[in-house]
Amino acid sequence: MGNYWGNMHATSEQEVARQKVEKTLGEKGSGFRAQGAVQDFNQLRQQCLQSGQLFEDPEFPAEDSSLYFSRRPAGYIEWRRPMEIVDNPRLFVEGFSRFDVQQGDLKDCWLLAAVANLTMYPHLFFQVVPKDQGFDKNYAGIFHFRFWQYGKWVDVVIDDRLPTCQDELMYLSSAKNNEFWSALLEKAYAKLHGSYEALNFGGVCEAMEDFTGGVTEVYKIKKAPPNLFSILLKAYERNSMMGCSLKPDPNVPEAVTPQGLIRGHAYSITRVKYVDIQTPNQPGRIPLLRLRNPWGNEAEWNGPWSDGSLEWISIPDHEKAKLGLTFDSDGEFWMSFQDWKRFFNFVEICHLNPGSLSEDDLNSGKKRWKISVFDGEWVRGVTAGGCRKFLGTFCHNPQYIVTLEYPDEGDDKCTVIVALMQKNRRAQKRMGAVSLTIGFEIYPLEDPERLPKPLDVNFFTYNGSVATSPFTKLREVSCRFKLPPGTYCIVPSTYRPNQEGEFLLRVFSENKNSLEENDESVGIGEVDDRVIIRGNEVRRGGDHSVKNQPDRNEEKKVHDFFRTLGGYNMKVDWMGLKEILDYAMRKEMHNEGFSKDICRSMVYMMDRDDSGRIGYDEFLTLWTDIMHWRAVFKLYDQTGCGYISGFQLRQALKSAGYRLNNRMLNIFGHRYGAKDGLIYFEGYIMCALRLKTMMVRGSYLFE
Repeated sequence: MGNYWGNMHATSEQEVARQKVEKTLGEKGSGFRAQGAVQDFNQLRQQCLQSGQLFEDPEFPAEDSSLYFSRRPAGYIEWRRPMEIVDNPRLFVEGFSRFDVQQGDLKDCWLLAAVANLTMYPHLFFQVVPKDQGFDKNYAGIFHFRFWQYGKWVDVVIDDRLPTCQDELMYLSSAKNNEFWSALLEKAYAKLHGSYEALNFGGVCEAMEDFTGGVTEVYKIKKAPPNLFSILLKAYERNSMMGCSLKPDPNVPEAVTPQGLIRGHAYSITRVKYVDIQTPNQPGRIPLLRLRNPWGNEAEWNGPWSDGSLEWISIPDHEKAKLGLTFDSDGEFWMSFQDWKRFFNFVEICHLNPGSLSEDDLNSGKKRWKISVFDGEWVRGVTAGGCRKFLGTFCHNPQYIVTLEYPDEGDDKCTVIVALMQKNRRAQKRMGAVSLTIGFEIYPLEDPERLPKPLDVNFFTYNGSVATSPFTKLREVSCRFKLPPGTYCIVPSTYRPNQEGEFLLRVFSENKNSLEENDESVGIGEVDDRVIIRGNEVRRGGDHSVKNQPDRNEEKKVHDFFRTLGGYNMKVDWMGLKEILDYAMRKEMHNEGFSKDICRSMVYMMDRDDSGRIGYDEFLTLWTDIMHWRAVFKLYDQTGCGYISGFQLRQALKSAGYRLNNRMLNIFGHRYGAKDGLIYFEGYIMCALRLKTMMVRGSYLFE
């Protein structure tokens, strides 16, 4: 019980590595098509082999709904299997490379740039494209691919029917017309998001994260830190995947600049290197980048250091050999770091998690990040406090403590990348959902043990943050910081209060870090000293006390009411209990009465002999508790309106003698909170009753 209701699930470095090989069978991607049973690739393929029929995916059928959700593509479209397109289809022809990725009619160059990067790392590639499939042995028209989605790897099953127009693949294809791994990968990714159209427009970082489980930094190059090349070089040394782009021309889609670059187009960065040069005056070195246009054609940079340019004369032959230098019309080219900064606008760097590095990478000296991960959510009225601008509710957001013990090598500070990802928003666009505006703040904690858990409004009133992120509607906001070793509190939030959503918080550092939720442990606490209990009498005490002793005549009527309804065996079912409580609490309930679900739950939790009824002793226990909780509720509902703010719920339950954490608070918010974020009297009573039942019986909170 303690482990379950303690901190939310934190993922250690070893846990991340373990998750790398796990998968969820038959993940339905967006969830909008998830109607049937789980799709197990091996089981489905075996069934097809036994029946002699090729697989047809009912979850992503060969019809228009899989192509688009707003606008149908032009032309006559036929869904064909590879064997109906070419005579000798193959998953791979002479292996795989970044040159196997050629864009089709979709505006998904962002995806193609990430796929091209993926091909450069075989162990990552085969994590996404499993080896146990093909067009020869055990072919049954079924394939599967794996993608990282919000902290877990999912397995997406597809059939191999692909959309064609005039006998050509409409979308992603390979330069070799009988090679189909890239087209099938794109189809699986389209299924993950609900349709091919859903892949129009996006950021390279999104796909790179989905292929690796890594974390992405995005920089506006003109405003990037002065050590940007060092950041790129360190990223390359850690096998990070990188992409860059130019601002689009609002009047001309994919406009070509005089230098041969394409606006609004995503390029892969495939190499970062200081290159030795020999000039007539003196030797030196120059920072160079190798880029690739995912079109894979002659559309290349034509400035200095381009294919065949005179600058290459200054590079020794042995250095050219190390670079693997070629001058083919393949979309790949080199350019100087200075020219790259001049012409490109954005760069995205996807840092791999430790489990994504192969043994060969580690043996060859490749470095790896240390990572910690937490799942969380913002719930309206209880844990969705909004940004610091809303100081009164900001402290109610989830809080996380990160400890940085060791500075970077050769430095007195720690490099840390904090990434906050909102979950499932792209998949919910079809339902009208929009991305939330999210961000986070980081606060230094000089003496954490002496501070309240969680940090309260007083702390945030008198303490400033040491670092903050921008607030953005992107799927993920991530920032790199240099911080002294120490303890810090990260507070993720939406910009405005009461915006609900799930999130994933990740912390990457060059050296070890520890991450835990800054929250109370669940348990019994001290009853508020303003509430005094004497026998079966409950009243409010303290400086602002108002006598709240129950009316003796009224209480006698309640007990007589029970005896009348209880009959000879002195037991009542939920309907009898509802009659009694509706009468006794008519003032607090404003004559609306308790719901039948609440009354059923009360009987269920108090019924110890599983008869579906409660006896007089059980009723007395329940009645005493309700009187106690009513007195506490009045401490916070001072106007007598019958409700309190959800943000008061934690403290109101604490006054009743119960400590709870954010996970339980979120559950209560979902279960008993109103749409406006308020907690009404009967909801508060049920929260208190469930807490008591759990702590007294040790039972699961929501059986």
